[in-house]
Amino acid sequence: MGRMLNKAVERLEFLGQISDNPRSLVRTYLSPANRQAAECLLGWMAELGMKTEHLSDGTVRGVLPGPEPEAKPLLLGSHLDTVINAGKYDGALGLIAALAALEELRDEGIQLPFPVHLLGFSDEEGVRFQTTYLGSRGVTGQLDPATRNRLDAAGQSQALVLATEGWHEGASEIHYEHGNVRGYVEIHIEQGRILEECDEPACVVSGINGQSRLLVTLTGRTEHAGTTSMELRRDALTAAAEAILATEKLARDQTGLVATVGKIEVLPGGSNSIPGVTSFTLDFRHPVDAERVRLLKALEDSVRKITASRQLELDWQLVQENDAVVCDAGLTADLCDALERVTGSRRQLASGAGHDGVAISKVAPVGMIFVRCRAGLSHHPEEYASPADIGVGIRVLVEFLKSLPA
Repeated sequence: MGRMLNKAVERLEFLGQISDNPRSLVRTYLSPANRQAAECLLGWMAELGMKTEHLSDGTVRGVLPGPEPEAKPLLLGSHLDTVINAGKYDGALGLIAALAALEELRDEGIQLPFPVHLLGFSDEEGVRFQTTYLGSRGVTGQLDPATRNRLDAAGQSQALVLATEGWHEGASEIHYEHGNVRGYVEIHIEQGRILEECDEPACVVSGINGQSRLLVTLTGRTEHAGTTSMELRRDALTAAAEAILATEKLARDQTGLVATVGKIEVLPGGSNSIPGVTSFTLDFRHPVDAERVRLLKALEDSVRKITASRQLELDWQLVQENDAVVCDAGLTADLCDALERVTGSRRQLASGAGHDGVAISKVAPVGMIFVRCRAGLSHHPEEYASPADIGVGIRVLVEFLKSLPA
């Protein structure tokens, strides 16, 4: 395992240098860096003896056949894309750890009694088009046709980007349906602090919180900053500020709710002009779907009162909604058994972050392993998981794979 772990760490470092920005780590849907990372992964899959292929959207797959060609495959995977100014472990760890586990089994002379498909998804973060899981939704037939019309920051639609920047040469079609997959398992950094506080290197994931993503636009009136008295103003930015603070208060007052405004656009954007239009994104998450829906409606009502009192118009646009996912009981039990054999613990945690398992859960049972990350930092350049903890995650996956029957 020592040699295999060293190789895994080296590969993580290598992927962490592949970026569209020379000063920070950025890989987004169909960007040059994302394709370069995908080509690296394909090469490493081929070294393992996998049959490799890619989709036009940049998702890649390696197939390790089993003794029975018709047996349902077990899917392993994670995502190749990153957020802006990212860390090097989110997504990449799941792919490199899965490769390491499969290499360990090969070196031990163990052939699994079922096929394994390793998937590197082109888009999980949703940075370019503000809609998540383009890769995993694509291979499970869940892409909303409306997604094709969504625009990136350059004003290009997803359909146009796919047509002009897609990886079309030699591309395959990959499609999974309910009933033709054994399950999906992913290793991921925790992206939180619980494992560090408990001094445990890894755990099993019990479920993934539900999420709503919105684009909120407030429209008032642009006027001269010096000649328009305060009582006559229809300032979209000050109204947005009030709405954002109402969002924060609601989230602080409700157990289990987290809400984030991560991006704001103000027009016309002049220092001497009253903002006439302000748009902001809203990320709204809760472990219980009914509560998430109820609280989001309460927030919408509150924001509508704010805009009405200020004589503004409100566009409350739901961009994407993902129901909470409960990880499969059977896979979770098997993963807990493997974790216990490696660490002595059977700890389970719910995931506040979204993962490709959300999309895959529509067609297959899902299980996940979390690996501790330092200070819980993620979506940050200082994101870090130690080689020792990564090694524990790999060993848990190896033990899990060994335990599965035909």
